[in-house]
Amino acid sequence: MVGGEQIGQVLKNHTIRPTVQRIDIARVLLAKPQHLSADQVFGLVNTKDELVSKATVYNTLNLFVDKGLINQVVVDSRYIFYDSNTESHHHFYNEDTGLLQDIEDEGTLIKNIPGLPKNTVQTGIDVVIRVKNQS
Repeated sequence: MVGGEQIGQVLKNHTIRPTVQRIDIARVLLAKPQHLSADQVFGLVNTKDELVSKATVYNTLNLFVDKGLINQVVVDSRYIFYDSNTESHHHFYNEDTGLLQDIEDEGTLIKNIPGLPKNTVQTGIDVVIRVKNQS
């Protein structure tokens, strides 16, 4: 993904002003393809000597989503993940483990999409397939 020294430039490329906190949060998110909750980001960022507030983490995550640096994946109102992979793709969500995983099959095809409401345009299709472990 993105190396530590490149983080500041990546933020600038997305018209995000690099601050120490934003660089720390981006470093965690962009280290590898992954899906993290805000609480997980908060925990990973605060393993250092510097502390980043939960409000700063949430505000920064929302900024990163707004600027297209990361994607937000809403499983439901209780489970929101931040995805470092911004390419169009779908997900499996394991209800037993809480794991969100990319669907690698590029052949996934969504058919028979209903007509859009008047004066709207489609901006994307997000598919989350919920699974459970077999008993």
